[in-house]
Amino acid sequence: MLMLDELMPWSAPPLRLGREWVMAPDAASLRARWDVLVGAEAGERDALFGCTRARTPRSAVSQLPGQSTGTGRLVREDGRCPAPVRVLHGAFDEQWLIPDHRLIDVARPELWRVADQQQVFVVEQGYVTGVPGGAVVVSALLPDGRSPAGRPGRIRPLYRRPGGLEPNLAPGLLSALRSAYGREVDADEVVAWVLAVAESSPAGCVVPLPADPQVWLTGVELGRRIKEIQLRGARGGARPRLPGGRRPYVRAAVPARPGAIGYDAEDEVLSLGDGRISPVPREAWDFEVSGVRVLELWFERRTGEAEVGTLDAIRPASWPQEWTSELLELITVLALLGELREQQRELKVGAEITREELGSVLPPSAAARRPASVLDHHEEGPEGQFALL
Repeated sequence: MLMLDELMPWSAPPLRLGREWVMAPDAASLRARWDVLVGAEAGERDALFGCTRARTPRSAVSQLPGQSTGTGRLVREDGRCPAPVRVLHGAFDEQWLIPDHRLIDVARPELWRVADQQQVFVVEQGYVTGVPGGAVVVSALLPDGRSPAGRPGRIRPLYRRPGGLEPNLAPGLLSALRSAYGREVDADEVVAWVLAVAESSPAGCVVPLPADPQVWLTGVELGRRIKEIQLRGARGGARPRLPGGRRPYVRAAVPARPGAIGYDAEDEVLSLGDGRISPVPREAWDFEVSGVRVLELWFERRTGEAEVGTLDAIRPASWPQEWTSELLELITVLALLGELREQQRELKVGAEITREELGSVLPPSAAARRPASVLDHHEEGPEGQFALL
């Protein structure tokens, strides 16, 4: 039994935000929350901030790699909100995050250093007993690493260095696969295979490698389709689209404050309060990751109650049009992925490459499990000093 942890040895735990208000489904709310925070008196600022042992408004913190946020103590901050960045929250929920290290308990700077236009992140979804499918997802956005069930997974960048350099694979793995299959094999093929066949287990994410070259090619082709859908047009791919007759449309506008989400399987109608979207394929509504229905969780994160008087309570006054557009795309993504799940179940690995046959590759070296040294520029440390790394 081969593990993803052996094939892609460098990984990071999930981000630990420490406070929910630094992430939101819309960027405008984040800017409004920031303005309230920096405009508050010192005592009130502590309460709004949500102090932890890792972060308070007086913490001295270095800059996040690739970001131009301030490094002075937040208690003295009076400037504008740093530009929010798009991140992946859980498996399929694209949200916004204030990329300020002073606000985040554990931001995993090693991931920010390699997050660029060539990077792809493979994210484990955590094991849930008796729940099949959805072992990993892939993202062009920096992921927070949390599964829909809230279970911590692992975040595995495809490349150890910016610019798509040095694949995060066990040293010698590609050479071993080339010998086994009699053809060139690259890192993208390995990720595609992982997406097609990976399964969660109590011990971690299991990835069998087939002995048959044709089975490998079949799985890689399937995984590439999954990858393109999940990346949603990033990294040179096409944005996911259903055929014209199956494409979801808004039949009745979503109200300002939709009370509940529901689904009519017979008419393929998704309801959000009095709003109606159809056709919505059953595969999209039924799509689950870690035992959680993705569409229901997506809606709950945008309509759930927040504690009055907290920064998290600063939200849009009414349902933004952008959320409807995002929902239509999410429906499309889930419908297309749902259609491929049967092919994933039917893919039989058959005879496998054994651990003994990879004896020169596994276990990966300790160095392969550590981040690479990637600095080719200065990073700003606390109070404007250059970080010494």
